[in-house]
Amino acid sequence: MPINPDIQKAEYLKTRREFLRTTTKGLGALAMGSLMFPSTGNTQHLAKAVPENGLLQQLHHVPTAKRVIYLFQSGGPSQIELFDHKPELNKRWGEEIPDSVRGNQRITGMLAAQSSFPLVGSVYDFYQHPKTGGYFSSLVPNIANIAEDICVVNSMYTEAINHEPAIVFMQTGSQQTGRPSMGAWMSYGLGSPNENLPAFIVLLSKGKPDTQNLNMQAWSNGFLPSHHQGVQFRSGYDPVLYLSNPDGIDRASRRRELDYLKQLEAEQKSAWGDPEFDSKLSQYEMAYRMQTSVPEVTDLSDEPDYIFDLYGPDARIPGTYAANCLLARRLAERDVRFIQLYHMGWDQHGNLPNDIKRMARSSDQASAALITDLKQRGLLDDTIVVWGGEFGRTSFSQGRLRKDNYGRDHHPRCFSMWMAGGGFKPGMSYGQTDDFSYNVAKNGVHIHDFQATLLHLLGIDHERLTFKHQGRRYRLTDVHGHVVKDLLA
Repeated sequence: MPINPDIQKAEYLKTRREFLRTTTKGLGALAMGSLMFPSTGNTQHLAKAVPENGLLQQLHHVPTAKRVIYLFQSGGPSQIELFDHKPELNKRWGEEIPDSVRGNQRITGMLAAQSSFPLVGSVYDFYQHPKTGGYFSSLVPNIANIAEDICVVNSMYTEAINHEPAIVFMQTGSQQTGRPSMGAWMSYGLGSPNENLPAFIVLLSKGKPDTQNLNMQAWSNGFLPSHHQGVQFRSGYDPVLYLSNPDGIDRASRRRELDYLKQLEAEQKSAWGDPEFDSKLSQYEMAYRMQTSVPEVTDLSDEPDYIFDLYGPDARIPGTYAANCLLARRLAERDVRFIQLYHMGWDQHGNLPNDIKRMARSSDQASAALITDLKQRGLLDDTIVVWGGEFGRTSFSQGRLRKDNYGRDHHPRCFSMWMAGGGFKPGMSYGQTDDFSYNVAKNGVHIHDFQATLLHLLGIDHERLTFKHQGRRYRLTDVHGHVVKDLLA
């Protein structure tokens, strides 16, 4: 009986040598294709990809985002003046808030001596966007112009009622200090595709001089290895403290010093077994590489005039929110994993009409410009941008109530945030509050839900990214949180 030639060929190909010989061309073509066209082809490969120097050997599912730019508006912006339109408050101006609305909910110590809680509406007009249906205050005309690119959530809520625990809660998933921040978790889990810049960078700005300072725990590594902490970039000659070589030390000398230090730390680690030795050495090596990468990325002189015009005149002033937004785009271009901007000054217990106008002016144009700039460069698709604070403000006035001068206290029960890019559904207003913007009425989104959703878009199951500390496995969302699928594109 003659041998079938197809069977004979199959038997021949079964040998290991022939398999390697006949497949190397195909493997080489795949490798070259991935280098030449990294963004093409089936996106399912992203779920199998090994993150750069991160803990995860592969992502838990296909990601839609690679990086995050978090525009944190520190102090608690008033949702009533910005995004949550409540005409009922204007109709009932000066009336006492109904007990059925306020109930027995917690208030801050600043209201302990206040016997009356008069309702107060916004003195600023609102406009409904013709396509998205969302409402935007006249304070944020530029953000209103990008309404079709962003997802506004008016039903955020938290438990924290004072600034420091509320900010730490938003950033770390716990009101108590000592937990890793979101950026540290991203660095730990995903690593960084750019070996010359930190995976987690922090930028600070002030919208007005008299602002409450931030606790550095908001960008801490917590119990994660120390090289995952946020690296703060400052304005001025030295963006990163102690990065430059002192007088008499050149780059070659620094290299020799690090090589000897590496040998010394290897001996110390073998004796003590402390993994923190590796973290410290990793930080030293990163600082060495940053000596050339940081001056290049922070030098905005190569940006054209039309880009400065887009972000506004403050973009030419180092350390301003506008300049930091522009710098955030440059960092995103260089694949920094998590870029955290803190813009301080939104805490308006009094003189709110004037102060919030000032803060909105400092944030509105640059925030919208960042979205536009990322979009025109093709970066918005895989970059998540978040805008929001740690809580909202009360619908009743703190202190004296006047048309031109009133204040609002902290309010954790409901507030507004918006997100864009990276897999968030654009052109959407999500969630509702009651007529007084005091309680969530529909589709509430807790901080842990927001954090779980953010991780999900980066390809991470929030329940599976953990770190064992003091006998227990911790995660960003603690033991809470679920992905808000309604927000996903």
